[in-house]
Amino acid sequence: MSENFLHIIYTFGFSMLPVIELRGAIPMGLLLGLPTWQAFVAGVLGNILIVGILLKFLDPVTTFLMKHSKWFNKILTALFHRTRHKHSRAFNDVGAIFLITFVAIPLPVTGAWTGCLIAHLFGIQFKHAFTLISLGILGAATLITLGFESISFLV
Repeated sequence: MSENFLHIIYTFGFSMLPVIELRGAIPMGLLLGLPTWQAFVAGVLGNILIVGILLKFLDPVTTFLMKHSKWFNKILTALFHRTRHKHSRAFNDVGAIFLITFVAIPLPVTGAWTGCLIAHLFGIQFKHAFTLISLGILGAATLITLGFESISFLV
């Protein structure tokens, strides 16, 4: 197995981790010596893969927890009700743009993992949420890659 292939796998895997996501994976891939396009593609694909997994399993996991734990049922029911009741009108007006932008902004606590939680809280259908979050991932990856490349160009 070539060293380049291992660096692609590392970049792919790191982009699936919460908090690190693309913000850490793409720069890591570039620092490992991957060509820009390989770091970009590996980071994006890893991040998109975890989005599919999260969106698929968030509902069954919360349903299971609510069914088998009175405490989780109370907390999650209140959270879903309050979030959807208080913010659903505003989210319906700008929800798609908000979700894409939220995921695309390369700051701590923003990103695909949190985007999946937001989509789940608002009950956005899988296909729609996956598309919006994926667009945000592409935006974040572009910003991170361009930012890192411009910084490395200056050094």
